[in-house]
Amino acid sequence: MDLGLKGKVALVLASSKGLGKAIALKYAEEGTNVMLASRNEVGLKETAEELTRQTGVEIGYCVCDLKIVEDIRSLVTETVARFGKIDVLINNSGGPPAGGFDAFGDEDWQHAFELNLLSYVRAIREVLPYMRKQQQGRIINITSSSIKQPIDNLILSNTFRTGIIGLAKSLSQELANDGILINTVGPGRISTERTAELDEIKAQKLALSSDQVKAQAESNIPLGRYGEPEEFAKTVVFLGSGANTYITGQMILVDGGMTKAF
Repeated sequence: MDLGLKGKVALVLASSKGLGKAIALKYAEEGTNVMLASRNEVGLKETAEELTRQTGVEIGYCVCDLKIVEDIRSLVTETVARFGKIDVLINNSGGPPAGGFDAFGDEDWQHAFELNLLSYVRAIREVLPYMRKQQQGRIINITSSSIKQPIDNLILSNTFRTGIIGLAKSLSQELANDGILINTVGPGRISTERTAELDEIKAQKLALSSDQVKAQAESNIPLGRYGEPEEFAKTVVFLGSGANTYITGQMILVDGGMTKAF
């Protein structure tokens, strides 16, 4: 299947490592020019060089703090200045701290709101004029399996990730006439640094080893293992491609069957 991504331009947020990096690589493998973004300039430079070596595609990068609106504006402006357009926006951000309700004060809630919800709103706002002008675009919001089934001890994530669902569903109605499709993809237990960090937190809480916690988690996944970042990325690439012409406003999990909710 030709995904129609050769020569397109994808802006991938939080992409110096983890799921963002895996997504950027998969787009580049399809011939898409990619702009990477994160706060870590060293990590960005290394990732851009690595992806260029692997794919031969032009990879740009821009330092961007997703909590700063001026950074997001500059990122979008620089992407268009370098590549001439933006066809695909991948909204992505690091997860907020783990913990229950009593663990967090107003500053923690404000931080999670700005990082995990408001940054998505701002990035969409900045790319829309370009997508509307070309009468086409794809927006994919990366969230968590908590959009279908809340995860214990992740109240901040449970709250703001589900807010993205309301945003995307509403925008799918507003943007359809402009040829812009928007969808949300939630990872389950994917082998990333974030997943390892959460396993370690749970291990300390239960006085278990990280391997024991991972084994328990895998026993609850019908496919019997954690997913790989590239497996997750494949779904994101399809939704952002020309092969997707009729899916919008949907929330899709890539979780090996873990989530029991309908």
